Formats: sequence, structure tokens, C-alpha cells
Amino acid sequence: DNRFIMRVLIIDASKGIGLKTTRQDLDAGHDVRALARSSTAIAVSNPSLEKMRGDELKSEVVEAALVGVDVVIQTLGVGLEDLFRPVHLLTDATRVLIAAMRSQVVKCLICATGFGTGDSRASISCLQRLPFQITFGRAYDDKSLQEQLIKESELDWTIARPGVLTNGPRTGRYRILSEASQWRNGIISRADVAEFLVRQIGDQTYIRKTPVLINDDWIFRRSA
Repeated sequence: DNRFIMRVLIIDASKGIGLKTTRQDLDAGHDVRALARSSTAIAVSNPSLEKMRGDELKSEVVEAALVGVDVVIQTLGVGLEDLFRPVHLLTDATRVLIAAMRSQVVKCLICATGFGTGDSRASISCLQRLPFQITFGRAYDDKSLQEQLIKESELDWTIARPGVLTNGPRTGRYRILSEASQWRNGIISRADVAEFLVRQIGDQTYIRKTPVLINDDWIFRRSA
């Protein structure tokens, strides 16, 4: 659907949503620069792919990665082992990224965070709120600060908030809940999140918006 070939920088491209976004960006015809600490683990071979090994917390690395880039897709996440200690990676890396984008005059940032960040936390059901806070609270506090940094920047940003992630297939049948009154939790595959992120390249529809993405929400409904 993209009419123009863009040069896209994907941050944290070696796994999860980042890896699936890398593959789908290439399928869409874009030129991709994939930045990751473990870029050698990216099992993709394509003449339009440039693998760049580096630390997203280092300004000089991120500035170099931004040279010649039109769009940035940030798919940072934290591992299970990080959920029970203070988390700062997302805000630290985002602070570095925003400053580097300003320096390199790159305006477009597409970011994946999660349902339960920022003002979407109020939409978590009462049943889910306590276990959510106990399990994901530290990571999502950091994601919320990450979103705040992005919103306060002068960038043309889109923040996607997926529900509970699965390794299911790409279906293209997910729901985009753009209004706060619609927000609710659900499940969605990483492949479908990647599709949404790729679709935002060159599209103005969700600029400065924070849509929640879910494929289905049946698992979260209380049985009668």
C-alpha cells in the first residue's frame, strides 16, 4: 500500500515485534537499517537490509544510525527477568533517540508500547488492575514515561499500544481502537502489530495518536 520507498530505521530489530517489522518492511519494498545489540542474530538476508550492531543508549551510535533515514520505528521491550526490578531502559533510550532525531532532523517516529501505559491504564478492568500492577507495573511505569517524552517532543509521532502479545500469525483483522472510550484489553499477534507499524509509514492517519491494538478480546470477558 505504500507508494514511496522510505529508508526506515528499526530500533531493537533482532527479536519480537522488531524482527517481524523488519521482515514486513522489506516485503513492503522499503530500505531497512536494523539497529540491535545482537544484529548478527537477525536471520534475514535481503539487499535492502543493513544490519547495524550497536547500543541504543549511546548517542553517537543512534546519530550514526539516523543518517539518511526518513522514519524511525522503535520497538523496545524488556525481558521477563526485568519485570521485578526498576526499569529505566525505555526512557533512557527514548531520551537519546529524541535528541538524536532532533540533531539529524528526522521527524517521524512510530513507537510500540502497550495497553496499560499512560492514560490507557484507567481502561484496565478492576479484575485485571492489581495483577497487572504487580506483574508489569515497573515496566509499564517506564513505558508511560517513555510515551510522555515522545508526546512532549516536536516529532510527528504515532504510539501503538498493543494488548497481550502472542506469537500467532499475521491476520490483518485486528481492531484499531483510536478513541479512549473504545480502549480495552485483548490479545494480538506480534505479526499483526508489525503490520500496523509498517502501515504507518507515509500515512498521516494516526499522527499524534495512541491507538490500542487488539485482535480479539474474548479471553478477557467474564463468563456468565
